[in-house]
Amino acid sequence: MPEFKAINRINDYAFKRILGSEEGKDALISFLNAVLKPSTGQELTSVELLDRELDPKYLLDKAARLDILARTATGTLVNVEVQIVNKYNIDKRTIFYWAGLYHGQLTSGQNFIYLRKTITINILGYNWLSGKNKYHHTFHIREDETGELLNDDLEIHFLELDKIKRLRRRPQNTLEEWLLYFNNLQGEEMEEIAMGNPGIRKAMSIEQMFYKNQKERRLYELREKAVRDEISMVAGAKAEGLAEGLEKGLEKGLEKGKVEMAQTSICKYLDARFSEASRDLQALVKEIKDVIILDEIINKIYTANSINEATIIVRGATECSARHQN
Repeated sequence: MPEFKAINRINDYAFKRILGSEEGKDALISFLNAVLKPSTGQELTSVELLDRELDPKYLLDKAARLDILARTATGTLVNVEVQIVNKYNIDKRTIFYWAGLYHGQLTSGQNFIYLRKTITINILGYNWLSGKNKYHHTFHIREDETGELLNDDLEIHFLELDKIKRLRRRPQNTLEEWLLYFNNLQGEEMEEIAMGNPGIRKAMSIEQMFYKNQKERRLYELREKAVRDEISMVAGAKAEGLAEGLEKGLEKGLEKGKVEMAQTSICKYLDARFSEASRDLQALVKEIKDVIILDEIINKIYTANSINEATIIVRGATECSARHQN
């Protein structure tokens, strides 16, 4: 067994395994309290993990979302996602997935009163929002002039790792400690932080067990490769657009890359799950050029238990888009 070495903590597979596992609940609760900053006496003490087990076949899919979904004792849904690559759509992507979680709470005929607060937390490996040193941004729905809150059901957080790293100072609160942890801080400083932060101490003990597990290490490395491939794809699309000398060239290159990446992800899943029976459906997927439709298919296709169900998901997404356009 190889000696433990540092892992990339914002590898989304490792992140999900460390904080999104039953043994990592204490670490997750510590992190959520650091982000949400509840009033004294209102801190989270337990959460229920809701997301499904990871399927190894997703690990090479660059478009896969390996996130953490949990529910608090009051019914609040909390979704945590790591985003390493800047896809230039994190604002729309966040609202889209938040909306899906929010309306997905109700079954047909249920009253809107049963909708519960839904929180999204994005950990970004790049800078997206303004403010040189403002690393934590929180959004709600408020009236423009008075600031009056419409309701508290929508809450979105963005945590920008690069900004906390640039402060070049010791952490001043628990959230800053967690962000330094996710920045892959090592050595004595990290050990000192862990001594005073039980949640981080727990996370570090789990990551050591994680890396010593040969199967987990292999899956982690597969996910690292997928992310590196995506970074190369985005960089290549940028270069293609710049070489053309036009902003539209960049947008076209990025859009083409996203479409091809999504098509490949869906077809790989269909082939792995349904083999020859999925050939016609794969051909249909390759004809879809709208990245929004493909994204919708990606988020539903894994629920299909038969080729007929998969076909309904694909055709339903295309037909729904066509109705909206008309």
